[in-house]
Amino acid sequence: MYTFSSKLKIFSIALMIIGALGIVYGIMSAPKTTEDIKEMMHDSHATADEHGTTHEVAQADASDHATAGEHADEEAHLEHALTFAKNRPWSAIYVPMIFFLLLSVCALVFYATQRAAQSGWSPVLFRVMEGVSSYITIGSLIVLAFLIYSSIGHGNHLFAWMYTSTDPTAANYDFAMVTKGWWLNIPGWLIRSVIYVLIWIGFRYFIVKNSRAEDSASDLSSYKRNFTLSVVFLVVFLVSELFMAFDWLMSIDHHWFSQLYPFYVFASMFVSAITTIAFVTIYLRSRGYLPFVNDSHLHDLAKFMFGFSIFWTYFWFAQFMLQWYANIPEETTYFYPRLVGTYQPLFIGMLIMNFVFPILILMNSDFKRVPWFVVLAGLIILAGHYIDVYLMITPGTVGSNWHFGIPEIGSLLFFLGLFIFVVFTSLTKAPLLAKGNPFLKESEIFHY
Repeated sequence: MYTFSSKLKIFSIALMIIGALGIVYGIMSAPKTTEDIKEMMHDSHATADEHGTTHEVAQADASDHATAGEHADEEAHLEHALTFAKNRPWSAIYVPMIFFLLLSVCALVFYATQRAAQSGWSPVLFRVMEGVSSYITIGSLIVLAFLIYSSIGHGNHLFAWMYTSTDPTAANYDFAMVTKGWWLNIPGWLIRSVIYVLIWIGFRYFIVKNSRAEDSASDLSSYKRNFTLSVVFLVVFLVSELFMAFDWLMSIDHHWFSQLYPFYVFASMFVSAITTIAFVTIYLRSRGYLPFVNDSHLHDLAKFMFGFSIFWTYFWFAQFMLQWYANIPEETTYFYPRLVGTYQPLFIGMLIMNFVFPILILMNSDFKRVPWFVVLAGLIILAGHYIDVYLMITPGTVGSNWHFGIPEIGSLLFFLGLFIFVVFTSLTKAPLLAKGNPFLKESEIFHY
């Protein structure tokens, strides 16, 4: 049985405390009035125009969509800038909130693929996969509470479509919502969010329950039930992730659309989940808790990290190239602030971290067996995909005047600490070697 070390536990709690202080600071220090914005602009030698590109104005006040080529007056610009500034601490919270939840969900997906494929190499890692996926429950509930607060509670303006009207005579008229309002409405949006959460929590509960039952089972009934559950979950997850990506991420930029977007989001989070599984495996192995895990298991995890980095790059290129080549305003508006605007360094840097570095570092087969080398590659991959999620959310909620300061660091530390605490607490609930699997012996002697 694994014992959650006191040092790691204290470390995770310290991260949560420091992170919580950063979150509170971000919320309390956010500007409250346009006068605060004027002072901020004066201090940074900024002008109101720097806070109001056509795309960003659209996110703060949908009425400007009808007159995209016109300039708002100074007061309107200040209001837009105030909206973006108020959004910043909430956007900073939303990024790690989504990142760690989807990472844990994709860890469950990877686990389900191993069971559905009746894989022979991975059963000795099943408990690690279950542990990483344990964050789904609390992570889902936190996200759901945040979405309720954002919509019903009007706690922030991250989702601009919530403050629009389909009445052409209204000041906040939004032509896009005439065709999208049947889907993007608060009751339907929240109901679908609850359904996503129930699917993920429910399937994990029954899959893990059957896995624990395998340990003492005298037959293969639990194993067969998990096989069926895993196959069904993979199908259901595909549908839920498709609509979740539209609802929780793409609707932030609700004038934009891309059929590849859900698959792009999945690819980003799937490789992050595999990398996290590798990290936890290396940590536990270094503490002597996974005696049957050898370099070949690590090699296969690194192969998945390498392969799905290429998989992510394929979707990135397909989505970007097609929309860049078509040059359709409704589509290219998403890439303009990211590729041409102030987010360009992050956008290019993220591509290098998520594609170039994995290619250079993990191409060699021997390096995939070296723990510290896999950790180095994994840190770059996780950082790159965290920036990827940051770029999915921040340009549409904060505008061009972005920062990575105390609110962003505090939010990351809080959710990282919570993730570590939940995952390693879960690992103490059952033996780290999942028994009863008919492929367990093959996994124990696995050699590549």
